[in-house]
Amino acid sequence: MKNILILAGLALFVASCGTQKTAAVASAPVETAKAVALTPELEAGKNLYDNNCAKCHKLYEPKSFTKEDWTPILVKMGKKAKLDETQMASITNYIDSQL
Repeated sequence: MKNILILAGLALFVASCGTQKTAAVASAPVETAKAVALTPELEAGKNLYDNNCAKCHKLYEPKSFTKEDWTPILVKMGKKAKLDETQMASITNYIDSQL
C-alpha cells in the first residue's frame, strides 16, 4: 500500500511538472513585429541616434512612440542638436524602420 501511494505521488509530481512546462511555453509572449535587419544606411542612422541624442538625455526605444509622435520630437531635437537634413533623414529612417 505504501509503495502504491509513493508511486501515485511520483506520477502526480511528474504529470504536474509536464503541465507547467507546457503552460510556460504557451504563455510566453509572442513577438508580433518582425525584426528588421539593419542595412549599412540604417546602422548609420542608429549610430547618429545613439551618439547625438544620448549626449543630453536617455535614449528611448523607437517603439516607445508612434511614427506620428516621433515626427515633431525628431524635428525639435534635430534643431537642438544642430543636425543637418542628411543626418536627420538618416535618424528618421532608422526610427521608422524599427516601428
